[in-house]
Amino acid sequence: MRLLRYSSGLQLWQIWTIAIVYNPSMMLVPNQAEEAMEAHRALAGWTRVAMLTSLRESAVPLDVRELAKGTGVHVNTVRFHLEVLAKAGLVSSEFEHRPRRGRPRQVWRATATVTPGPEEGYRILAEVLAAYLQANVKDPGELGLEIGTAWGTQLANTPMENQGQGLDRVVYMLAKLGFSPEQVATPDEIQLQLHSCPFLEVARGNSQLVCSAHLGLLRGALAEAGIPLTAKSLSPLVEPSLCIAHLGAQERSSVGVAG
Repeated sequence: MRLLRYSSGLQLWQIWTIAIVYNPSMMLVPNQAEEAMEAHRALAGWTRVAMLTSLRESAVPLDVRELAKGTGVHVNTVRFHLEVLAKAGLVSSEFEHRPRRGRPRQVWRATATVTPGPEEGYRILAEVLAAYLQANVKDPGELGLEIGTAWGTQLANTPMENQGQGLDRVVYMLAKLGFSPEQVATPDEIQLQLHSCPFLEVARGNSQLVCSAHLGLLRGALAEAGIPLTAKSLSPLVEPSLCIAHLGAQERSSVGVAG
């Protein structure tokens, strides 16, 4: 049987290997996969890591205002991140009993210690493969875009619960992957603000390959879902934990990862 080959020269099995490296849960049994990916997604952004660290280092539980002061983010943002951490089983809350009248204060504490699991080995392998491709492929950006487009097309065809319709479906897919997406409409465009990157450690030294793959992911998913939009460009790390995808009407465009 002849293996399919993409224009970049990569065979389908090679792209499948990279997809497995990007998503280690594909190699785990369902319960292990869900638990591993929940923790992985929860700790993808620096804000949640900082919050969890504060809770672990504190001798007493902390409330949202104390966590907001320690991390420098708004209390509403703290509440959002605490919900993600709680869903992953990393923190829990309780209401503080006080002798005086008034609404009891809700406080949070760390509940688990994250230890390296099977996904850690796949992360290391992902870094090795990404570094090799970044250094040896003629155009890492084009290759990343090609891999990401195939990946997004595949994911858009995967049944998902509560997936919604149209652009909401793609936003839900990104949330499941751990990007913490937020849809923002501006006078000039639609933005998908990605508040965390589940592949940040791999992307740090291989941004051209990895960020282009994420741009391709969006393009492939949008096209496969039949949404009349495309990702025109991706602005990586405009803030320490924020990347912005710029969406617009479909048209032919080149690799659009901003420097």
